[in-house]
Amino acid sequence: MKTLKVIKIGGNIINNEVDLLSFLKGFSNLIGPKILVHGGGKLASNLSNKMNIPVQLIDGRRVTNAETLDIITMVYAGKINKNIVAKLQSFGCNSVGFSGADGNTIIANKRPETPINYGFAGDIVKVNIDVLKILINNDITNIFSAISHDKKGQLLNTNADTVASELAIAFSNDYKVELYYCFEKKGVLKRMNDENSVIKKINNKKYIELKKSNIINEGMIPKLDNCFYALDHNVSKVCIGQPTMLFDHHSNFTTIQKL
Repeated sequence: MKTLKVIKIGGNIINNEVDLLSFLKGFSNLIGPKILVHGGGKLASNLSNKMNIPVQLIDGRRVTNAETLDIITMVYAGKINKNIVAKLQSFGCNSVGFSGADGNTIIANKRPETPINYGFAGDIVKVNIDVLKILINNDITNIFSAISHDKKGQLLNTNADTVASELAIAFSNDYKVELYYCFEKKGVLKRMNDENSVIKKINNKKYIELKKSNIINEGMIPKLDNCFYALDHNVSKVCIGQPTMLFDHHSNFTTIQKL
């Protein structure tokens, strides 16, 4: 069975043009089928501020009203996604940019308005990979923005970590899937201000202990929940760390494991 890498890059990589270019060059050289999922970085918030549209966050998650959804769609599925595709083409990596509406790939329901109303936020209910498999079989890499749709004409803002996890799960019957969450930190840290305090391995039991002792903060918990969810649904490997973990297996990063 072939190995498929699903790689999600965080906002701080997208925000730094030099870091993004370096990552995309390395990504383009990865051997074998691969999928890239990206968030939006600060660009959406910066554009909102320029247009005097308030940016509202609850527990680190963006509240997406109609105006904000327009901006997110323009930035995520437009500028960022197409910029990434163009850069990859320059490195000889033939790729196609996707939102969840394209090819009917990611269908979601609008999140209930209680207990918290996040607006046009989508919770994924189905992933269709038929179109994606055709592209992969023709050596074309899929590049995903974190936009889904409800199959009723409505686009929805969807958590990029969840998009990566659900895509990884959807391919797990056809490939040995490895899921990588790349961001600016070396991995999950034992001490927030110590870059070298990387926790090398986290299993279910360790995760519970880390949450009880408040070593893992609120921002990391949803990411780790997605990691364990993927492992519970046939994804073979999940790692968190800097992009160097993709190219140097001796570098520091965190591996998530089931007991």
